[in-house]
Order: sequence, then C-alpha cells, then structure tokens
Amino acid sequence: MSTVKTKETSGGSLVGDLLQAGLYKRSQGRIARQLTFAALAIAVAVGCWRLEVSLETWGWSREWARNMKLSVDVLASVVALAVFVPLTWICYRAVNIPRFADFLIAVEAEMNKVSWPSRTELIRASLVVLFVVFLLATVLFLYDLLWVKILVDWLGIQGSGVGNG
Repeated sequence: MSTVKTKETSGGSLVGDLLQAGLYKRSQGRIARQLTFAALAIAVAVGCWRLEVSLETWGWSREWARNMKLSVDVLASVVALAVFVPLTWICYRAVNIPRFADFLIAVEAEMNKVSWPSRTELIRASLVVLFVVFLLATVLFLYDLLWVKILVDWLGIQGSGVGNG
C-alpha cells in the first residue's frame, strides 16, 4: 500500500482565479474585503475617468473617431468603459484570490482584537492633536515673520520669493 502525499494548495493559477465567479470563504473577512474592493474600484474609476479626459485631447483619437464615425467624446467614453469593466472585475476577483483573501481575513481578525478608544477619548485626543498642529503652525508663521524682518528689513536682502512678484 503506497501513500501519496498531497500538497494542499490555497488556489489554482492566477488566471483560473480571475475567471471564476465564486467567493472564497464567503462569510470571513467581509468588511476588510469589501473596503479593499471599494478602494481598488475607486482607484480604477478615477484612473478611467482621467483616461477619458486625456483621450479627448490626444491627436490620434480624433482620427480614430473620424474613421469609426463617432465623436471624440463617445470614443473616449467607450475606451474608458472598456478599460473600467475588466479592471473592476480584476479588483473583485483580487479580494477573492485565496492568499490575498486569507491575508484580509487575518487583518480583520486582528482589527477585531484591538481595543478601540471610547468616543470621549477619541474626541479628547483629536482636540489635543488639532491644538498642537495649530500651535506649531503659529510658531512657524512667527519664525517666518522673524526671518523676513531680519533678512529683508535689517539686512536688505531681496529674494525672488513668491510674495515679491
């Protein structure tokens, strides 16, 4: 009797993972995976929007639009949509690739272990941070005024700074 050792894999090939529609460990790490997908999809959407805007100004797009009997705006929108749809699918599938999904599941499990501050502690800490930021901004502004007074008024050094026109 021979024993065959099988290696458990956390998934197939990358292309195989991208082409299937099922969810990996559907009920685990949902918040982390949904937020990761949303962030990736927003990045893709902004990129496609910028692609659409920039395609309208490219010279070759006018020639292509003329050959296809479309306006440049329509051609740019079609190209941006043709890029958006598969990239959004890739984002959706990326959060279900077993290794990445297991990582996001572990992240959510660790986030659940963290002891988060209460609302009053959060407000108090935020006010301290805001106070320190404004205090340091005021100190830097006063240092700037001091250096302007020393360099310009007392020493007569005129720079080519922003305020000198």
